[in-house]
Amino acid sequence: MEMPQDEKVWGGGNQPMGASYGKLMMWFFLISDALTFSGFLTAYGLMRFKYETTWPIAERVFTHFPGLEGDQPLLYVALMTFILIMSSVTMVLAVHEGKNNRKIRVGLWMLATIVGGLIFLGSQAWEWYHFIIGDKGGIELATTEIVRPADADGNFLTLSELVHGEAGGHGHHEHFTIKQVQDAFAHGDYTLRFPGKDKEYGVMNPDNLIAHDEAVELLASADVVQGANMTRNEYGHKQFANFFFFITGFHGFHVFSGVVLNFIIFYNVMLGTYQRRGHYEMVEKVGLYWHFVDLVWVFVFTFFYLV
Repeated sequence: MEMPQDEKVWGGGNQPMGASYGKLMMWFFLISDALTFSGFLTAYGLMRFKYETTWPIAERVFTHFPGLEGDQPLLYVALMTFILIMSSVTMVLAVHEGKNNRKIRVGLWMLATIVGGLIFLGSQAWEWYHFIIGDKGGIELATTEIVRPADADGNFLTLSELVHGEAGGHGHHEHFTIKQVQDAFAHGDYTLRFPGKDKEYGVMNPDNLIAHDEAVELLASADVVQGANMTRNEYGHKQFANFFFFITGFHGFHVFSGVVLNFIIFYNVMLGTYQRRGHYEMVEKVGLYWHFVDLVWVFVFTFFYLV
């Protein structure tokens, strides 16, 4: 028995799944872009486990939150993620209203999506700023490995706590010298500790700690590192900073591009361009891109910040 013509989805003559040319091309682009991000995250994972001892733990690095004192591990990154995910919800609502041919409502939800994207970009710039200037400080050994000062029990200390006996706060950016660090070690029972993950969960691994006497010897040919850039990183291995700048920067460029596209579509919506065409397919196509950007960030957030 021959199937009705409208059921021959893959038989030729019909568009597969009813997708337009524009939607298919957008899907091809998104698949290729997904492979690019997959390569970046895979490379990040390989480097992280290769240098596990000196690879920074994200929850010890991203601890800032506007207006709050003290460490708030990953709280601001979680807020950024929530805002970006909510912008995907507003995009879904814009597409829904477009299918019902409601111009004003489409415009309002598109505007909300644009605002969410701009807040995310501003938050990312704020996070980059604090990452670059740093506030804890590290010690670069003659081997170029990064260690951080710690008390006798292995609890991390900032340079301000080591030198002055009190935390400097997230807004405190005093410049310290290796001489100040050496003097502090000469008058206290301090140790040095690698910033990476402890191999024994919940228990301090002795291999991660450098005892006081050995630490004093190592400090003779060490240097202070404050902040992070492409060559030096107070938080740990310099490749961490390189991956941070590249992966989050590449994603940020995608978000910026999405905001620009969303604004163009919003402008055309308010001009009535799509209402005259009789459909809002352009909103749906740019929506596919925006959902992809949000989904990629979920993977970046998971692999870069949580794992």
